Amino acid sequence: MRRSDFWRLMDDEFGERYSRSLARDLVMDRLGNRTATEALDDGLEPRRVWEAVCRAQDVPTERWLGRDIEPR
Repeated sequence: MRRSDFWRLMDDEFGERYSRSLARDLVMDRLGNRTATEALDDGLEPRRVWEAVCRAQDVPTERWLGRDIEPR
């Protein structure tokens, strides 16, 4: 997963404004007591960060892969 995929999933699940706030402010033990933004900046794999956010926010597992996007 690329960082751009991480942000697309965050925006789709939480909305653009709230996703940025959540990534900046929510400290998670699964990420070594870091926020999602800090974890990404420290080089953690975006998939791991996304899954930590999903767990922390009780996102149903069926939404962890994001919404279906029609091919162009």
